[in-house]
Amino acid sequence: MGTTEQHHGAADIDIAAPLLPSPAMEPAQEPPRQNMFAFVCATLASMTTILMGYNLALMSGAELFMREDLGLTDEQVEVLSGSMNLFMLASILAAGWAADAIGRRGTIVLANAFLMAGVLAMSLGGTYPTLLAARFVTSVGVGFAVVVAPVYAAEIAPASARGMLSSLPEIFVNAGILLSYISNYAFAGLPLRLGWRAMFAAGVAPPVLLAAGVVLAMPESPRWLAMRGRDAEAEAVLSRTSGSPAEAGHRLREIKDAVAAEASGDKAAGVGRDQLSRPSSSIIRRILTDVIALQFFHQASGIDIIVLYSPLVFKKAGISSNTSVLAATVAVGAVKTGFILVATLFSDRVGRRPLLLASTAGMAVALTSLAITLLCAGGVTTVAACVASLLAYVAAFSVGLGPLMQAYSAEILPLRLRARGTSIGMAVNRLTCGVLSMTFISLADYISMAGCFFLYAGAATAACVFVYLRLPETRGRSLEDMVQLFSM
Repeated sequence: MGTTEQHHGAADIDIAAPLLPSPAMEPAQEPPRQNMFAFVCATLASMTTILMGYNLALMSGAELFMREDLGLTDEQVEVLSGSMNLFMLASILAAGWAADAIGRRGTIVLANAFLMAGVLAMSLGGTYPTLLAARFVTSVGVGFAVVVAPVYAAEIAPASARGMLSSLPEIFVNAGILLSYISNYAFAGLPLRLGWRAMFAAGVAPPVLLAAGVVLAMPESPRWLAMRGRDAEAEAVLSRTSGSPAEAGHRLREIKDAVAAEASGDKAAGVGRDQLSRPSSSIIRRILTDVIALQFFHQASGIDIIVLYSPLVFKKAGISSNTSVLAATVAVGAVKTGFILVATLFSDRVGRRPLLLASTAGMAVALTSLAITLLCAGGVTTVAACVASLLAYVAAFSVGLGPLMQAYSAEILPLRLRARGTSIGMAVNRLTCGVLSMTFISLADYISMAGCFFLYAGAATAACVFVYLRLPETRGRSLEDMVQLFSM
């Protein structure tokens, strides 16, 4: 990478202009058009992640009623809430292989099948072991979805819309979280034994409908088709998902070159292509290291603690009514979902790096404020300050680190490593989340809830420093450009 000063200079230049001209960025013979078919395809694939957000966050409100109905302990609630993140590690690691073996589309259908079975079993469960087993089935589907959806979105998207379309999975995760909070609030008035079951049962039908939509309307990834030698089909998909015929041709050549380099191992294919195809190269190691670090910081800053345990945080701050607590979580979900549109609208205009820097810095400040308010919990003013700090945190997370973590990871990974590299990064992400979410209640008892959020603030600060020192701008870059960016 060179010295820190050299990197800073390179990063500043990167924000202003690309190092190499990209054919996708040069004036085309026809003016590029906004491609709605690519948007529809990426949306359909990404909608599966709604069910991840829904099932992950639903426990935050459901556990208030499950404790009383089933007599669950704090430790059992911790395991049920956080175990999904550990259970899904197997399917996350297998998702890259599955996506290459049966295709991106087939893996998304498989994910929906597991999701339907899991939420149905959860709604019918009556004991802690059966609920844990149902949580495992759900997690398999979530693991497949969370890896393959962003990979498909990145591979189907033209370069001009790659940032927006690659961030769609995170948008739908947040939509699922918001829907789970609304479900918690809507069904809270039902009889104790029925209410939490209805919350889970509401998630049974959507995966069936989504699987049908994927089969009927969504084409396979052009990258996967080219890997299977189905170039004519890949060309047909690219012609429908590109802004112009010239861009479609460039994208097809880029994919075919990468596939050919992988198949032949031809070292004479050029330095850029060789480095893109060799996982042992220093550039690939640099990219994988940055992907893993970005995925780690995504969770180490405590976002899923807020998703899963915001009712406990609000109770600690002084809100006593379950109804008021669940209403406050709806506000959290609404802000988290609404602010993600900022990243969607501006990542292809102002770039990934500025949004990531603003996001991580804002998270650090908001988490510090939240920790301070929890030290003074008790009065109306403190409650208001706690809610405001928490809302500021999820807003800062949603304008950068939340949606752009997956988008940035997917676009810097070489084509041949994209599915499996995403699997590795997401495994780190979920492992970090699982450890934090399965120990939060116990850790809060030991060092206080405020102490926990001071730790998360430190992680957010480290994330800001990491982005500043390590991550160059990638907006509008071709694969060859990426080699130059990460060889500095």
